[in-house]
Amino acid sequence: MFYFEGVALNIADLLEHAVDAVPERVAVVCGDRQVTFAELEARANRLAHHLAAHGVGRGSHIGVYSRNSIEALEAMIAAYKLRAIAVNVNYRYVHGELVYLFNDAEIVALVHERSYADRVAAVLPEAPKLKHVVVIDDGSDGDYESYGGVEYEAALAAQSPERDFGERSGDDLYILYTGGTTGYPKGVLWRQEDVWRALGGGINFVTGEYVPDEWTLAEQGKLGSLSRLPAAPLIHGAAQWAAFGALFTGSPVIFVPRFDPHEIWKAVQKHKVQVLTIVGDAMARPLIEAYYEGGYDASSIVAVSSHAALFSQSVKQQFVELVPPHALVTDAIGASESGFTGIGAVAKGSDHSAGPRVNFGQDAVLLDEDGTIVEKKPGATGLIGRRGHVPLGYYNDPEKSKKIFVEVDGVRYVVPGDYARYEEDGTVTLLGRGSQCVNTGGEKVYPEEVEGALKSHPDVFDALVIGVPDERLGQRVAAVVQLREGASPDLEALEEHVRGEIAGYKVPRTIWLAGEIGRSPSGKPDYPWAQRYAAEHEPATAQPA
Repeated sequence: MFYFEGVALNIADLLEHAVDAVPERVAVVCGDRQVTFAELEARANRLAHHLAAHGVGRGSHIGVYSRNSIEALEAMIAAYKLRAIAVNVNYRYVHGELVYLFNDAEIVALVHERSYADRVAAVLPEAPKLKHVVVIDDGSDGDYESYGGVEYEAALAAQSPERDFGERSGDDLYILYTGGTTGYPKGVLWRQEDVWRALGGGINFVTGEYVPDEWTLAEQGKLGSLSRLPAAPLIHGAAQWAAFGALFTGSPVIFVPRFDPHEIWKAVQKHKVQVLTIVGDAMARPLIEAYYEGGYDASSIVAVSSHAALFSQSVKQQFVELVPPHALVTDAIGASESGFTGIGAVAKGSDHSAGPRVNFGQDAVLLDEDGTIVEKKPGATGLIGRRGHVPLGYYNDPEKSKKIFVEVDGVRYVVPGDYARYEEDGTVTLLGRGSQCVNTGGEKVYPEEVEGALKSHPDVFDALVIGVPDERLGQRVAAVVQLREGASPDLEALEEHVRGEIAGYKVPRTIWLAGEIGRSPSGKPDYPWAQRYAAEHEPATAQPA
């Protein structure tokens, strides 16, 4: 095998190496359909040629508006083959959010499921740069002919399956739109080499060593593969990079179109899934309950990992009991803005009285609010910062970019806003997002720590912790709690339990009960929803301040 200097560490190149290494291996499975690596590439090539014929080229932005599907992945790959940029479109967005995204991202072409045709038709007059639309048949009957949409399979059938594209670069761009619960979403702009190093397998997440070249992963894939099921939607970075990371190593990706815990376990059982990636407790808890309800076979599982939203310790313990003895249960922390920051594993019998803990990656540090690196000693607290392969900034938003990038001793760090604390054993305890921190009588209380204590009670299914106004304390700790089905609301017992887990000043003094906790499609907590719910409903209990 020959290696060349100056090779492109590029998403499309990395995938093509895997295609060349294992062309006949199954690449993607979704429902009753599957494609091999060679078929996946041929279809992506056809779509790329179709888009190129309609003016899409280097630097063009292509919206992908779909649930998890083979076509959604093909559309993303087609974009990168052209040195264009795929833009994730949240399928839960309503009209105003779609108009904002299409215009902010400067989308010129769109690939969407037919069921969204009415929304697309309404948005098009307000998105003047969007000139071409390709429509995935999903069995619905939306009218796309009125705006000139081209049926997906027809577009592919008319084009060549050949790989005849020009050279690419590690400087080619990748954008991931993130957020939306605290305002309109922001497009995180990366170089493709950097995002591969940070999220896509270009670094060993355990040792911190960089993969030496772009062929290594595909060559390793020849020796064997680990089938992976990303449970989150592809509109979320955690699912995108779980999928890409698998494909780069010649490993199959198993999709379930939408999050359904029973369907996920059926897919695990049928396809002998080895790696299950999820997003925090919002996915973990229903998966655990469905597993025991259905009596599924999970013996193929070798790893369960949460990305982008941390497990509470009690839920990690439940997953440890569920999976085979040899399997790992891990948290990988990071953000769309920072990439991989650290990883932690849980074992049977480990203590869950503290917040979630991880081992930092080699490029992660804690910074104080003045931007100075915090000395690594037990109890020291600061904002998580990461150097090295980090984003270029937010797309078309230099002011927001300035807020999360700082320079320390000539080194650029990305600081998304999450706090953590150094521990005696060298790990760090995650404390939560600073913007959600509750200041109660001068004491800082981080929601994720309190949420973990609440969710360790057997009757609590989910919880979000917020601060509410208090005349004496400024803010008091409060919580919106979702009980398990059939559980009695014994709030005195819940308070007693939580007081045994965390300090008294952190215990929620006001609790609201909700039928379901508000979260994003990817499972991230929606704290503005919790504030609105608290404002609009009577609390179940209010402790004296």
